[in-house]
Amino acid sequence: MNISFDNTDNAFAYKTAKELRMSKFLFKTMGYPFFVPIGTRITPFLMKTGLPIHGLIRKTIFKQFVGGETLEETTEVVNTLGKYGVQVILDYGVEGKEGEENFEKATEEFIRVINYAATQTNIPFISIKVTGLARFGLLQTLDESPRLRSGVHDHEDEMDEWDRVRDRMYRICEVASEKNIGVLIDAEESWIQDPVDRLTMEMMEIFNKEKAIVYNTIQLYRHDRLHFLQLSHRIAKQQNFILGLKLVRGAYMEKERARAVQKGYPSPIQVDKAATDTDYNTAVVYCIDHISEIAVIIASHNEASNLRAFDLMKERGLSPGHQHVHFSQLYGMSDNITFNLAKAGCSVSKYLPFGPIRDVIPYLMRRAQENSSMSGQTGRELMLIKRELKRRTAS
Repeated sequence: MNISFDNTDNAFAYKTAKELRMSKFLFKTMGYPFFVPIGTRITPFLMKTGLPIHGLIRKTIFKQFVGGETLEETTEVVNTLGKYGVQVILDYGVEGKEGEENFEKATEEFIRVINYAATQTNIPFISIKVTGLARFGLLQTLDESPRLRSGVHDHEDEMDEWDRVRDRMYRICEVASEKNIGVLIDAEESWIQDPVDRLTMEMMEIFNKEKAIVYNTIQLYRHDRLHFLQLSHRIAKQQNFILGLKLVRGAYMEKERARAVQKGYPSPIQVDKAATDTDYNTAVVYCIDHISEIAVIIASHNEASNLRAFDLMKERGLSPGHQHVHFSQLYGMSDNITFNLAKAGCSVSKYLPFGPIRDVIPYLMRRAQENSSMSGQTGRELMLIKRELKRRTAS
């Protein structure tokens, strides 16, 4: 079956003309050169002042990119997407809260999300961040200390703290395994990624024996990640478990480069976008070539990468809805990719965050920055929306 990401009829069938016009207004606004840099600085401040901008944010950028303020509010979006064969990855979008009490609350919330997902027909995954369960400073210490990699360390309190993190992750994955819901563990900054990777591999070895429950996230804008993917695959084969992987390009490029300059070490980031694209597409090919041993989520807004994966599946004789191949895009973006993949019978989802507006502001600011910085992204979204509005007017 052929597929076209230019089909706007499929892409926006789930949206009314009024909703499309609001999306058009939003993407047009984000396209102004100075709007996003200024807006991302003042919006968090305005939220703290108590000024009445809550309603404005809720009706615009929040509605575009977030499923609701509560888990229950996401139901409407989940059901709407389900009508068009699009699944959902639920993400509790609250960030940056530290302290043992907050880590325990986050753990219980993740478990609540898993239990909710298990009652729905089209929520196969939830997404979690280890920084929601562990102190950032602890992860950095773990990353930097060879002694901790060997399991020997002279600070017992830190080892006790790490054991509590492992226990939280185990509890989450245990419920997910019982309920048959996948757990996607987000990538973090390179200087805390090593303990995240080790913890994720440990959970895979326990819970991925028969099917993929736990997934690690590989950021291919790092030049060492393709090798890490291949190494992870070798370990999975040796330990006899299914390797679960979510492939992304990456989210911390500017921060990574700035820190490398500040600390005086080589940047972990690829030299240019072409190198990132090459490694990403190579990773897709590698996963599909080992599809009986690797369950892969192709999480990309790049049309060429999605098309390459789709064509590769056809070449290999794999069904579009193969249980080890899943596609995903962020809610509010790249509907032309998501809904056309769904129409072609692929297993595809929207990454759907939820949480109180005040708490998901960091997520919303990243979406605004991402759309303004991704080459041609805002223009592409706008062009497709305008084309669909014109098509509806003509018909």
